[in-house]
Amino acid sequence: MRFPPSFLDEIRDRVPISAVIGAHVSWDKRKTNAPRGDYWACCPFHGEKSPSFHCEDRKGRYHCFGCGVSGDHFKFLTELDGMSFPEAVEKIADMAGVPMPARDEQAERRERERASLHDVMELATKFFQDQLQSAAGAKARSYLRERGLTPATQQACRLGYAPESRNALKEFLAGKGVPKADIEACGLVRHGDDIAVSYDWFRDRIMYPIPDSRGRIIAFGGRALAPDALAKYMNSPDTELFHKGNVLYNFARARKAQQKDGTVIVVEGYMDVIALAQAGFENAVAPLGTALTENQLELLWRMTGEPLLCFDGDKAGLKAAWRAADLALPMIQAGRTVRFALLPEGKDPDDLVREGGPEAFRQVQAEAKPLADLLWLRETSGGVFDTPERRAELEKTLRELTSRIRDESVRYHYQQEMRERVLAFFGSQRRPQGQGERGKGSFGKGGERGQWGKGGPGAVAGRLAVSDSLARSALVKRAGGIMPLRETALIVALVNHPTLVDENFDVVECLDLVHTDLRQLHAALIDALAHQVAHDRDAVVQALEAAGLSEAWERAVSLVRRARLWPALEDAALDDAREAFAQALHLHRSARTLHRELKAAEVALATDPTDENYRHMLEIQAQFRDAQATEALIEGFGIPSGRANR
Repeated sequence: MRFPPSFLDEIRDRVPISAVIGAHVSWDKRKTNAPRGDYWACCPFHGEKSPSFHCEDRKGRYHCFGCGVSGDHFKFLTELDGMSFPEAVEKIADMAGVPMPARDEQAERRERERASLHDVMELATKFFQDQLQSAAGAKARSYLRERGLTPATQQACRLGYAPESRNALKEFLAGKGVPKADIEACGLVRHGDDIAVSYDWFRDRIMYPIPDSRGRIIAFGGRALAPDALAKYMNSPDTELFHKGNVLYNFARARKAQQKDGTVIVVEGYMDVIALAQAGFENAVAPLGTALTENQLELLWRMTGEPLLCFDGDKAGLKAAWRAADLALPMIQAGRTVRFALLPEGKDPDDLVREGGPEAFRQVQAEAKPLADLLWLRETSGGVFDTPERRAELEKTLRELTSRIRDESVRYHYQQEMRERVLAFFGSQRRPQGQGERGKGSFGKGGERGQWGKGGPGAVAGRLAVSDSLARSALVKRAGGIMPLRETALIVALVNHPTLVDENFDVVECLDLVHTDLRQLHAALIDALAHQVAHDRDAVVQALEAAGLSEAWERAVSLVRRARLWPALEDAALDDAREAFAQALHLHRSARTLHRELKAAEVALATDPTDENYRHMLEIQAQFRDAQATEALIEGFGIPSGRANR
């Protein structure tokens, strides 16, 4: 209902906003100045350990500097407690001791109608639950058992079954005295001028009740059991209660869990949410059969400043990630962004936790990448930027992307970030032609040079614009199976020049590789050596073929050839290969060590967010950037860094 502005102002003025919020938080004693009406606390909308949530009685407003939420008395109650606006007004009026104004009769009737529809949806939910436990639901119960869902999980999510009947639900509701108009208004039957007799919307389907922010059922999702069903999944139509673009499945439950966990996980379907909840991740939500919408993103940002968008490890999942990145990009702000995680190829969260348990999903979370990394990956993955025109085209694309960001400060930092990335791969400093000597580790035809796994100033023809750190990430590995260039060159060199294995056996035996195919090639190489069949290059290649790794080997060689890393190839002189291999191995081991130290520092900060741990993480990050900058200045293998800029 509508309230006179003067009435809303009066009750706001009578009740300090700290009195409303204080019932939900504990004020921080060090930062709070109660006599001045200035209060600080840990934000109730997102998990945090240091107070960044601020409210001022004088202004009657609150704001969180961590997740960006802000508002007044009424917005706090509607967003945190899930109250309707009239309910929030009534609560504040009661605290103020001010009587409510006379209600508008039309608005009151509308509220009663909505409440009546909620009652109908609750009856339908109970009907579906009962059907699941009946003889008719045997097939549905069997399906849920096969999916690994326990009875406790089924009960907690209120799963049900819609029988294979055109009128079972309709007759049940009619028998309870529910008017025909209410059944139709809830979207529970198909009806219209072209339908003589209405019939049940859902038939022979597993039923997933969809709650609103207060836990009231407002719609259903149905999973077909018949293999020849026209639609595998089907939602309720939009109704007075339900607009699918404004709702996230499991929102109410995830919001409560998020306050303890600190983040929200977005997955693609109901079963993913339920499987994760059963595995202990109750802070997961899912859009309802459509791509993520702006309204759904806003719902996520109400809970946390950095939701984790998790997509299936297939082409469709990657496309969904691209769409979500494009949707979020214009809307990001300081303290309001998204992170991305892609699952292993062919796996969804349900598969992952069933096969690998909670730890498998925690690993996916740990490997999540920021929005900037995902955008860079999309624009550069698989690309070869061997001409000024192609590099200029990449820069133009990145400029257009970052220009979409509405927030001026964030847009500036994104533009700076992309400029730095471009410079790291295609730097302005190039050695004059002819300085590189073939016997000193330079490679490629016509004096073209580059570095195994890093596109520095000398990266010319055939450079793949994927950095070593990004190439190691799960996103790159799973998005397109790209082999990290330096790792690939190391393995190709070892196979083509088995003498290098003998000379560096202790290091080569425990070589730390992140790409699955390269690890398999490495294992086959060591196995061949152990069985004394690695006496020459042809024997090693035959051993790889016998191990079923022909395709992986060919892809590795092709990548190295495209990047023109000639010291790793078969026809390179052993001295050239030896010198190039030694430098690449040193860079690789240094990068892997720093990578592990950085990951450990991030974990330490997450579990114990002290100033000391924060400073330590910054130090490791600085070392990591310095190492990457150093690599970018090295042109070719075996060339001392002091000669790089001659």
